[in-house]
Order: sequence, then C-alpha cells, then structure tokens
Amino acid sequence: MTVEVKAEAVEVPVTEELLKETKEAVEEEKVEKLTAKPMWWRRALPTEKRNERKALNELKAKLEEAILGNTLFKKEEKKDASKKPVCDAEEKEEKEKEAENKEECEKEAENKEECEKEAVKKEECEKEAEKKEECEAEKKSEEKPNECVDVEVDKDISIWGVPLLPSKGDEGTNIVLLKFLRARDFKVNDAFQMLEKTLQWRKEFKIDSILDEEFGPELNSAAYMSGVDLQGHPICYNIFGVLDNEEIYQKTLGDEQKREQFLRWRVQLMEKGIQKLNFKPGCVNSLVQINDLKNSPGPSKKEVRAAVNKAVALLQDNYPEFVAKNIFINVPFWYFAFHSLLSPFLTQRTKSKLVFARSSKVTETLIKGDNDYEFSVSDGEASEVVIKAGSSEVIEIPAPEAESTFIWDLNVLGWEVNYAEEFVPNDENSYTMIIQKEKKMGSDEAPIRKTFKNHESGKIVLTIKNCSGKKKKMFYRYKIKKTSC
Repeated sequence: MTVEVKAEAVEVPVTEELLKETKEAVEEEKVEKLTAKPMWWRRALPTEKRNERKALNELKAKLEEAILGNTLFKKEEKKDASKKPVCDAEEKEEKEKEAENKEECEKEAENKEECEKEAVKKEECEKEAEKKEECEAEKKSEEKPNECVDVEVDKDISIWGVPLLPSKGDEGTNIVLLKFLRARDFKVNDAFQMLEKTLQWRKEFKIDSILDEEFGPELNSAAYMSGVDLQGHPICYNIFGVLDNEEIYQKTLGDEQKREQFLRWRVQLMEKGIQKLNFKPGCVNSLVQINDLKNSPGPSKKEVRAAVNKAVALLQDNYPEFVAKNIFINVPFWYFAFHSLLSPFLTQRTKSKLVFARSSKVTETLIKGDNDYEFSVSDGEASEVVIKAGSSEVIEIPAPEAESTFIWDLNVLGWEVNYAEEFVPNDENSYTMIIQKEKKMGSDEAPIRKTFKNHESGKIVLTIKNCSGKKKKMFYRYKIKKTSC
C-alpha cells in the first residue's frame, strides 16, 4: 500500500546569520569548482594564453627557488685579513741560523778532524729545512682559502618598487615578470637569465642612488619627460640634434669619463619615467619615446653615435617592454638607409612599435595611435644612389592606373644640383605635365616631399643633374595610394 505524504512549506525567518551562512556556502562551492579545474575551463583559454600562463608559473617557481636558495646573485669572495702568518719571526730566525750553520759546515768540511761534528750539523740543517717547509706550507694554507660571504636571504628583494618573491603575492610581480618573458619570446630560461643579469647590473651600476645624483644642465635639452599620450603613457622626448653642437659635445661626451656620466644620466631619466608608471593590472606600465632626428649627428660623427647606441643597448638589455611606441620625426634619409640594414635583425614585435611620422603629424600620431602615415617601417626604407660629378640620374615612378596618388621623398646630401619633376602620359596624344621646373637646389635645401594625383596612366620622372665637381649621394623613396571610391 502506497502512502502519499504531502510536504508543507515552512517559512524560515531570514536573519543576518542565515544570510552569512548561505554566502559562505556559495563561496565554498565556487572555490571547489575553481580548484577542480575541469577540462572545459582549460579549453576556454586560447593555446597561446595557456602557454604564457605556463611560462609565467615556471618563471615564478624558478625565481622563488633562487631567492630562497640565495643563488640569485653571484657570491662575493673575500680574504680573511685578520689571520696573519704565525711563523714570520721563526722563519727569519731560522734563515739566520741556516746561514750560520752553512758557514760552519763549510769550515768543518775543510777540517777533516771535525767530520763527526759536520755530520751532526748536516742533520740539524736538514731538520731546519724540513721545519722551514712546514712553516711555508702553513703560511700558504692560511692565504689560500677565500671564504664566500654568507649573505642573508633577502626576501624583500624588489625591482622598480615591485617585490620579486612570488610567494608575497604582489599583483605587480606578474606584470614585471611578463615583461622579461615577452622580451625573450616566453622562453623561461632566457627570461630568467635576463632578469639575473639585470639585477646584477643594477647592483653594480648602483641604481638605488642614481635618482639623487646631479648632472650638468647641458643635457637637459637632449632628453626629458613631458606629458602623456591619449592612453596615459608618459612621453619621453629625445632631441638628438643637441649632440651635434660641438660645445655641448665636448662638455658631455668629450672623454671616456664624460661618456660614462652620459650613460648614468640617461639611465636616471629612464628611472624617473618609470616612477610615473603603475604596475597594477589594467594600468599603464610603459612609455612612449619620441625621437627628433632633426640636425642629428650623421654617420661621420662616430663618437656621438657610439655613445647613443651604447645607451640604447643598455636600456634594451635592462628595461624590457617599457616602450609602447617609438616615434621618429624629422627623419633624415641616411637614417632610412641605415635602418634598412638593421631591419632583417629586428623582431616583428620590435618593428610593430616603430612609427615614422612627419613633424606636422606628431600630434595626430599621439592622439590616433595608429601607424598609417605616409611611410611605415615596411615601405619607408630609402634607396641610395651615387651621382657622379657632371652626370645625371633619372628616377621613373610607373603610373599604370589613373586616379592614383603618388607620394615621394628625395634628398641629396649637400644638394648643389639641378632638380626637375614631370608627369609623362602613356598616350602620345596627351601632353607632358611639368610638376616642378628645373631648379638649382642650394646646399641648405630641405628634403623634398611631394604628392601628385594622376588622371591618366603614365609615369612620373624625377631628374637630378649633378653640376658640381664632386660626387653626390642621394636617397629617395616613394609609394602609391589608390583612390578609394
């Protein structure tokens, strides 16, 4: 027989204690679900993100072990100066005795009647020699050991104000470690070695005191921090043309000591910029660099370029992923030729951060944040041509389609040439269009930037006549933009 039992609803009064118990139960259930890490949760993350997370966890484990095991830094060696040889006086006394004994031995050797005494003396000499050897061995054993300094484990070790010990649980630790991982394509061992070298360099370079150092005012105009872009990145301006001034050059880079001071000054500026960053998730933790190359020292000024390159290399090695964008303005053409040589050695990640913009476009560059300016890294590399004395060079830009926009840059180092531009149509019944009449270009002429839109197919012809008695070096580049409907 089946008995049906009806359950009656019972009203339970809602109290604060009940709400608290319910909330705790829900939280416990969430924790259990997260701890279990079901397969669907793993599949939800893209493979690339899972690999990045795995690399980050491996680097954190490696760093934790190194800090707690006190193996992050090279251990210093020192000699125990408190220990002194205890047998110096005895050694001196023995040498004096040895000399006396030797003299006596020589005299006794001449006297045959004292042979027995000579044998005794000889035996004593041998004993003294053995004693001397023991003393020297003892002295060497005291000087030989170099005891390693037992450094107390520094669990508070940090970089840029961020604790590095992962078990401290600081949210900035992941952000800093990811910078090193990205700089080494998420290769854990390479990233760890880079971090090790950076920490060692900061210790030897005495970074902790660099913010308090005073440098001369000469370099204040060469680089400085000012303002932020639309995303909040602090902006660092580098004005390389200042270093072409001979007086400033002598004061800042004139000798080896001044060049070392230049490095410390540039590192100090970087550290000041980093103080404006925030190492928390979702916050700005990188800078924007604007490099003004107007009147910058050319390839002939090797000392300046060497000092700048050394500073750039030092910043790249010890401040990974701290530059969101590298914007170049007033770029001379020789720089594009130089950049084309380096381009194959740059990673795609580095190339994506390089922006070449005209000076009038700087504000637009910072506000819009895109890279689509007249010339990007991929199409902005300049071609180099040598024009012999008394000869001409003709550049033809084909225009097979009508209604296209042509942009070209051209510069002749030192100019002193005749220059002309024209559009030659393919249709023989059409007329050649003069864009620029032949003009003598003086030595102080600026680089040429021209834009031309064709209404029929043809070609643009640029003619450069070198009327001087010296060969000239020319740089040029061009691109075609199709007009959209």
